[in-house]
Amino acid sequence: MEKIEFTKMQGAGNDYIYVNTMRCPIVCPEKLAIEWSRPHTGIGSDGLVLIEASDVADFKMRIFNADGSEAKMCGNASRCIGKYLYEYGLTQQTVIRLETLSGIKVLHLNVSPDGKVRAVTVDMGKPADIHEVELGDEYSYKKGIAVSMGNPHLVIFVKDMDSVELSKVGPQLEYHPLFPDRVNVEFAQILESGKVRMRVWERGSGITLACGTGACATAVAAAYTGRCGQSADIIMDGGSLHIDWDESDRQVRMTGPAVKVFDGVIEV
Repeated sequence: MEKIEFTKMQGAGNDYIYVNTMRCPIVCPEKLAIEWSRPHTGIGSDGLVLIEASDVADFKMRIFNADGSEAKMCGNASRCIGKYLYEYGLTQQTVIRLETLSGIKVLHLNVSPDGKVRAVTVDMGKPADIHEVELGDEYSYKKGIAVSMGNPHLVIFVKDMDSVELSKVGPQLEYHPLFPDRVNVEFAQILESGKVRMRVWERGSGITLACGTGACATAVAAAYTGRCGQSADIIMDGGSLHIDWDESDRQVRMTGPAVKVFDGVIEV
């Protein structure tokens, strides 16, 4: 049996298992993501994140959902990687270039005097392919806003979040025929000025407490439809993220916490 060191971390309640593969190489991450993510027989998480060396950036991230599928990007995971890299001494930089399957993301670390990373701002890139979609009469919700943040999102605005049966409609919309590669589904309710309540059904993981790219997609959709300005606080079940969509360069920037839960060792 081989022992693998891991760290469990969470960003706004979006929790993943992090493994530094430069120290502990991983074989078959798809299989391990399924096994380790199980809450009762595994570690329990929304998925598995690998921290790797990169030929084009400072470090590289690979992320596997709880069902073993590989995701292109995760905003909450990228913030946690920034904290991990700095606090575990892999870098002394407070600006880190991170390679992902959706391009290189730049992490800006907010380091407190005690050397702890309290928050991270991530340059999430420019949203793409923003458009309204008709979902069809056979669905409970007829319209949504499609947004790509390096991964696909469907944002549906509702008047009352409590009326959304997320466990029922989430999987139906994840597999909507408009999205052949499946889609992340966000339901959003506009609150007072600059605040948006959001719940998410993540592609490959189901209901999660937060989704960083989903928060970005929601803020972009709200601004695109005139429901909010270019900045918004996205309030999710696990916490809040601040999203800025810069009018000058069209870049989306996400700021939020990164929290270490515990270190551990698991045998494979």
